Amino acid sequence: MFVDWSYALRDWHTYLDAGWLSLKLSLEAFALAFALGLLGALARRSRHLALRLPAAVYVEVVRNTPVLLQMFVAYFVLPSAGLRLSPVQAGVLALGVNVGAYLTEIFRAGIDAVPDGQREAARVLALSPVRTFAHVVLPQALRNVYPAVVNQLVQIILGSSLLSAISVPELTGTAMVINSRTLLTVQVFGIAAVLYLLLTNAVVLAAGLVGRVAFRPPLRPAPKRRALRRLLPKEA
Repeated sequence: MFVDWSYALRDWHTYLDAGWLSLKLSLEAFALAFALGLLGALARRSRHLALRLPAAVYVEVVRNTPVLLQMFVAYFVLPSAGLRLSPVQAGVLALGVNVGAYLTEIFRAGIDAVPDGQREAARVLALSPVRTFAHVVLPQALRNVYPAVVNQLVQIILGSSLLSAISVPELTGTAMVINSRTLLTVQVFGIAAVLYLLLTNAVVLAAGLVGRVAFRPPLRPAPKRRALRRLLPKEA
């Protein structure tokens, strides 16, 4: 058994390259999904039906069809319409469009959760709608939905394994190739599973550090802590 594991680990550099490609594609797809989600949330909250209707159709169609089917559409169907994409480009597009639909609803919920008093205060200060959204609403909305957004990034990393269906040499696809050559199924896919665990946990840890820096807690003590201090006996 030890010999089998050592033989499977001879391709460690191939695993690392594939893992790096999975992370790179996931970050690119997340950037696209973030932009689509933010624009979609604004369109969903618009007063104009011409903006709300396409955004609603986008969300419903994408969230109710398989992501693998969306990858096949991007890779096999779009070329017939004159848009030829490489497997990597098609995969990034499909993942970004898919997760963008979920982020649309997440961002919309975060924006709706911002109290109306914040917007009224911005109007009193004569801030324009754009500045109000950028400096008042958006920071609070992102703080509200930050854990859900990080979860979608993790889902993109895990969903990148489906890109092997369109011949992208990411981690799962590379593991399948190595397994077909070595026939060490347990070892090969065990190594791939460990790498996925390391990738996702590293991303969650990094996102947690970013969240601590970007969304600082309030400076005043919590209400429960103040109430506890009133109950404690005063020192002589």
